[in-house]
Amino acid sequence: MATGETGDGLLEEFLADPETPALDLTTAVARCSRALGLQHSVVYLADLQQRELVPLTDVASALSIDESLAGWTYRTQSLRVEEAEHGGMTAWLPLVDGAERLGVLAVHQPSLSPATLRRSRSLATLLAMMVTSRRAYKDTFVRRTRTEPMRLPAEMLRAFLPPRTIGTAHVVSTAVLEPAYDLGGDAFDHSLTESTLHASVFDAMGHNLASGLTTAVSMSACRNARRIGADLPELVKCVDDALTQWLPDQFCTGVLTQVDLAEGRLRWANCGHPAPLLIRGRRLQVDALERDADPPMGLPSLLAGRRRTIHEIGLQPGDRVLLYTDGVTEARTRDGDLFGLERFADEVIRATAARELAPETLRRLIHSILDAQPGRLRDDATIVLIEWWPPAR
Repeated sequence: MATGETGDGLLEEFLADPETPALDLTTAVARCSRALGLQHSVVYLADLQQRELVPLTDVASALSIDESLAGWTYRTQSLRVEEAEHGGMTAWLPLVDGAERLGVLAVHQPSLSPATLRRSRSLATLLAMMVTSRRAYKDTFVRRTRTEPMRLPAEMLRAFLPPRTIGTAHVVSTAVLEPAYDLGGDAFDHSLTESTLHASVFDAMGHNLASGLTTAVSMSACRNARRIGADLPELVKCVDDALTQWLPDQFCTGVLTQVDLAEGRLRWANCGHPAPLLIRGRRLQVDALERDADPPMGLPSLLAGRRRTIHEIGLQPGDRVLLYTDGVTEARTRDGDLFGLERFADEVIRATAARELAPETLRRLIHSILDAQPGRLRDDATIVLIEWWPPAR
């Protein structure tokens, strides 16, 4: 049988087999690789804090994202090829579901032809979809990608979080959240419709299960309103109403945003939260998004009967908007200094100048904050980065 027939026929049989969805991923990888005429393939997933690539099989070791060729593939989302240690060649391919970086795929072959690389890319695409569809109910993935036990408030909040990165060819929203295993009341949310990107950051008072519950209720109220077509003022009002009704002693600060995908109009509501930042042309646009903040969500009485204020500006191609919680700028360095707004913005500006992908910009940024700490973070640190480019006319 010719190689092309092997790839076409056996892969079709594999996908049509009713038992395929029930296979564990390691078995599925092996069978799908054989169907495509590939000798040996290994899936590596990024751990929760994106420091290592962890294999889904015990026959391989974890690889550093910062110091390995596999990590280079993850960081840049680009193919890399190298000679294997025991002969042959290894192709490293990114595992990506939409805009979400999942890990990498290693394909080991005696040699790598254009046809082999094409099939390897097909395998990576298929496996990314399989990982995404299964990790919501397969604890295997969770266990592999965690390096320490998670506290209950963090476990609850993470159940509500969306994918770390979403986007299209023209807009991306990506987020990081630390301490990964010991969250209190911080969270982020983002989603896409045909015409709009929605992105938000939340910070509930306290650092316990009650604060996590407050944030979870806030996110759920926001989503519930958004999914019936509510506009930005109504979204915030729904959060106010939910907290007032169900958690009257709690409140939550936050910034809720909408970006019109076609025109780049940014609209936002600031509810007692640090103002967003705007990076344009490799410069911080000082005070560009600085406005008087409304009271936190859950305290509508402080509005004295007026509606929430909605702000609006026009974005320019390549603009990066940063939403963040105060745990970012109030983090400490080893010298005891605050990490600060200037250093925060400078890290993003340098990454923009280096043309780093938005998810990689935040991965490196949050690691800079963590690595500068003399100990653990004293408060949750959450960052959302929005990048917009106009669609082709």
